[in-house]
Amino acid sequence: MKIGISGASGQLGTATIRELKERTPNVELVGISRTPEKTTALGIEGRFGDFDQPDSLTKAFAGLDRLLIIPSSDMRPGVRATQGSEAIRRAAEAGVEHIVFTSALGTRHAEIPHLWQSYYVPEQALMRGATPWTILRMAYYAESFVDEVRMSLPQGVHASTSNRRVNFVSRDDVAAAAAGILVGEGHHGAIYQATGPEALDGSARAALVTKVTGKSFGFAAVTVDQYRQGLAGAGLPPFVVDAVLGIQDMWARGGFDVTTGDVERLAGRPPRSLEGVLRRSLGQ
Repeated sequence: MKIGISGASGQLGTATIRELKERTPNVELVGISRTPEKTTALGIEGRFGDFDQPDSLTKAFAGLDRLLIIPSSDMRPGVRATQGSEAIRRAAEAGVEHIVFTSALGTRHAEIPHLWQSYYVPEQALMRGATPWTILRMAYYAESFVDEVRMSLPQGVHASTSNRRVNFVSRDDVAAAAAGILVGEGHHGAIYQATGPEALDGSARAALVTKVTGKSFGFAAVTVDQYRQGLAGAGLPPFVVDAVLGIQDMWARGGFDVTTGDVERLAGRPPRSLEGVLRRSLGQ
């Protein structure tokens, strides 16, 4: 069996390759990336593939039995939706037998520039395709929250536009779940939810940071306009501001307030807690 991983040189792609090599050392792996030499350095076959050059994907996907498509990090309005849909079409045309697409919790119809649009459109394209498919929707990266905490620690407060509960999942746990799908059977048509063990509101998150770092840390709910002004004041481009506000809207609408046992079922191990990730990254 030959398994391809798009975005192989990125953090999730690299982690998935590591999981696959540990689980099934005899499976042939192909890393697809704009920088295939980085993938080759991981000890697997590297192929050039660029979402912005669709013809390169046709060649990169040739001969694959299964494929994991990881969306790019491009925040330009509508770009990721087009990239993902085209990648799925090229994979189906190349004869890939099973396509796995990574998406976001709570995905639903939305208009540009909302980030849900960038996941909803490819999901629909995947479901309409004739090839067997699986969707792995993920909670908010725990590592991304750690980055936000690092920036917020000097001020002693983390802000959000709501106090809704959010589930956080470690990137390594998403990779392990993806690997479980890629080497397993019976996943066609499934939409899995890769989550951590619990969802936490803003106050609970802040309390965890205080517990782990020993520093006083609080939570503040702000208006959307206040949040927008803060982002713009930091010099972020308007399209990035819109993307970040889209994430805040996903939080506020409960899109990430989901907790399942899918990671443990797919990975064969329980997911890490947010506290565990915080201790690994920020523990004194």
